[in-house]
Parts: sequence; C-alpha cells; structure tokens
Amino acid sequence: MSELDDLRAPIDPQQEAEALVDKGVPAGGEAFETGSQFKLILQTFLENKLAVVGLGLVLAAVIFCFLGPHFYHTNQVTTTYNINLPPGKGHPLGTDQNGYDVLGRLMVGGQSSLEIGFSVAIIATLFGVAWGAVAGFLGGIVDTVMMRIVDAFLAIPTLLLLIYLASVFHPTLKLLIIVIAGVSWLSPARLVRGEALSLRVRDYVKAVRVMGGGSRRIVARHIVPNAIGTIVVNATFQVADAILVMAVLSYLGLGLPPPAANWGGMLSDGVNYVYAGYWWLIYPAGFAIILTVVAFNLIGDAIRDSLEVRLQRR
Repeated sequence: MSELDDLRAPIDPQQEAEALVDKGVPAGGEAFETGSQFKLILQTFLENKLAVVGLGLVLAAVIFCFLGPHFYHTNQVTTTYNINLPPGKGHPLGTDQNGYDVLGRLMVGGQSSLEIGFSVAIIATLFGVAWGAVAGFLGGIVDTVMMRIVDAFLAIPTLLLLIYLASVFHPTLKLLIIVIAGVSWLSPARLVRGEALSLRVRDYVKAVRVMGGGSRRIVARHIVPNAIGTIVVNATFQVADAILVMAVLSYLGLGLPPPAANWGGMLSDGVNYVYAGYWWLIYPAGFAIILTVVAFNLIGDAIRDSLEVRLQRR
C-alpha cells in the first residue's frame, strides 16, 4: 500500500482515543509533560516570598512541637512556689497556674493542635473529594440527592453543632477529629463536584468512554487527578480552619480535658489572669495559633497562584 493510501485509510476511533489518552491531552488539545508542569509549579511557588515564609513557619512549628520535647523538660513543677512564675532562669516563658512550664506546655499543646489540623484535613478532603467527584460525574438524580444532603448539613450552624456534640460526648482527641472532620468535608465536596461537572465533558473523558472505561476508572484516573489543584489548595485551608475550630472549642471549655494540652485551652486558661498582668499565659499560645494559621493560609494562596495558568511562565 502506498503512502497516499495510508493517508486515505480511515482512522480507527479506538486507536485515536488510546493515542489521545497516552499523550495526556487535556481539553485544549495540547500535550503536556508531568515533570515540566511540576517544575513550573514549584518554581512559581518558590518565587512567592510569603509562601516560603509560610512553609518555614510550618516546618518550624512541627520541629518545635514534635522534636522540642525531646530536648526540653515538659514536666509539671509540683511546688506551690513555682505557680505563675514570670519568665526567668529555668523557665523562659514562666509557669502557669498549675505549675507547668509554659514553654514545655506550648510544645505539647502544639502536638494536639497540629495533629487535629492535619488529621481533619486528610479525612475531610478524602471523603469530600469522593463525594463531590461521584456526584458531579454521575449527575442527574444522583447528583441532586447527594448535593441536597450537603445543603442540609450546610444549613446547620457549624459552631452550634460542634458545641452540642462536644458537650454531649466526652471530648477525646479521636472524637474531636471525627466531629470536626464531619462538618469540614462539605466544602471540598462542593468544590470537587463543580470541577467534576466541567471535567466530565472534556475530550479525554470521552476518549476513555470510547475505549470502554468504566465510571470508577474515569473518576479515579481522570476526574480526581485533574482537580488536584483545587483539592490541594482546599486541604491547606482545612488545616488552618481545623486548628481555629479546635482553639474556639477549647476557649469555650469544650476542648481536650486536663491534663491534655492544646493552644486553645492554654489561651482560655490564660484569659482568667489577664487583669493580673500574667501576659506569658496568654500571648505565647495566641501567637502560636495566629502564626500557624497564617502560615497555612499563605501556603494555600501560593499553591493556588502556582496552579493558575495565567501566572505561570511559558
């Protein structure tokens, strides 16, 4: 067969679809390389000075909270003479009303706050992504029912629900993670559902359908990976939000019971001594919460900008 005959030969739709998927062609039809895209995103992220500062603050918080106790004493001082001591020798940030070293307590309390933040972000993101991806991809009556469930949960005041659950059940670390994650998955579900509605009509999804790919494969291999930008950005904000919610619950006296520590509980206890001038019982925990939350927000903003095509160098 001549070259002209080859050109005139009909194209097999399945072969064309396989070639399209293998090349990783997005909706616009331009092939991309995963490695070069990642380098471009990383370069854009590192060019954001505030993002680098935020990343440094998060790493410093993790090292301070999880490695610090191995090098600094965090035990309770039992004598009444060591209660509410101001910062000085042996106690850089003083002691609290129970005789605990505030610096050591800050380290231990940060562990609970960060564990809740990361755990809630992971659980809420995984469940929300799965819910939103399935609802958006299937559409129709399934999407309507699933999203009305989301709307019903959104209609419930989150803070009141958390206060009720925390007051009815005995607060533990695992319970607080489940409770906060139970009201945090709604946002990623709505975001991913919107992405899925847009992605399900793209060319590469149609190509997979032509090849006989099932719904599960399309959702897992094409819908979710192509919405990863939205998912990652939302996950960083979920960490910050969970830390704030935990701080609010602890401030209201509904956090982890003593002797467990967290930054919100330390802040709540310190407020009782604000008029006594014991500033070291308030400011360290307050600054720790503010810096950590701001750091995660800076990282989230930077990731969002890095994934924005209009801000990337070509």
